[in-house]
Amino acid sequence: MARLKAGLRKTGSSITTVFTGTKIDDALYEELEDALLMADTGVKATEALLHDLKRRVKEAKATDPAAVKALLAEALADLLQPLEKSIVIGAHQPTVIMVAGVNGAGKTTSIGKLTKYLADHDQQVLLAAADTFRAAAREQLGVWATRNTVEIVSQEGGDPAAVSFDAVTAGKARGKDVVLVDTAGRLPTQLHLMQELQKIKRVITKADGSAPHEVLLVIDGNTGQNALHQVKAFDEALGLTGLIVTKLDGTAKGGVLAAIAQEKPIPVYFIGVGEQVQDLQTFNAREFAQALLG
Repeated sequence: MARLKAGLRKTGSSITTVFTGTKIDDALYEELEDALLMADTGVKATEALLHDLKRRVKEAKATDPAAVKALLAEALADLLQPLEKSIVIGAHQPTVIMVAGVNGAGKTTSIGKLTKYLADHDQQVLLAAADTFRAAAREQLGVWATRNTVEIVSQEGGDPAAVSFDAVTAGKARGKDVVLVDTAGRLPTQLHLMQELQKIKRVITKADGSAPHEVLLVIDGNTGQNALHQVKAFDEALGLTGLIVTKLDGTAKGGVLAAIAQEKPIPVYFIGVGEQVQDLQTFNAREFAQALLG
C-alpha cells in the first residue's frame, strides 16, 4: 500500500489540495472537476464521479471538505470496481497469454515481471519472443528468461506468427502451465500493426484451438487519454481480456483508470508502480482509490 501511495502521489496531490478549504460549495466542486480532468479522468467519468459524490454528500449530510474527500474515495472505488479481476491460470494446459502494447509502454518489462509473478506462484512458464523486429526486445526477454530460469522460444528476424506457433506447440509438448507471447509494438514495414497482431492471434489458435486464453494490453499510465484510445483500438482488433497499466509512479494522470472504467471497462489485472519486480501489483479498486486520495 505504501508503494502504491508513493507511486500515485503526483496524481493524488493535485486532487487532494482541493479539500484544504473550509466549506463545501460550488467553487469546491469546480476545482475538483478541474483537478479530475487534469488527472486524465476524462469528461464522462468526471461527470459521473461528481454526480455520485454530490448524492453521497447530501445523504451523509457532510459539512467538512475532509469528509467529502473520503466520500470521493468511496465513489471512485465503486467506479473502478468492475476493473478488479484476477487473471485465471490453470483452466487450460498451457494457458496461452498474448501480450500487446505500443513500443515504450513497458511491454517486455511487464512480461518479465509477470513471468516472475507466475514463477513465484509455482507456474512453469515458456516465453515466446515474437517481437522479432526489435532485436532489443529479444535480448531483453532473454535476460528475463535467464533471471527467472524459464525457457524461451526465439528466432532472429523470424516471422512473429511462426515464433508464436512454435512456442504454443512447444508449451503443449513440454507440459508448461503458461505460454507468454511478446508481440511487436511497431513494424518497420508498411504492414499494419493490427493486421500483424491479428495474424499472430489466428496462428496461436491454429496451434491450440482454445487459445489465446488471455489477450493483454500493456498501456503507459503517463499517456492519459491516449492510453484510453489504445485500449479501444486494440480491443476492436484483438478482443482484449485484460490490461496491465504501467508507470503509474511517475505520472499525474493516474485518473485514466477511471476513464477506462467509465468507457471501456476491461479488467486491470496488474498495475506497475515502480521499477522493481515487486512493483507489478494486482489491482484492487478500493486500495487504488484510497492510495490516490490518501
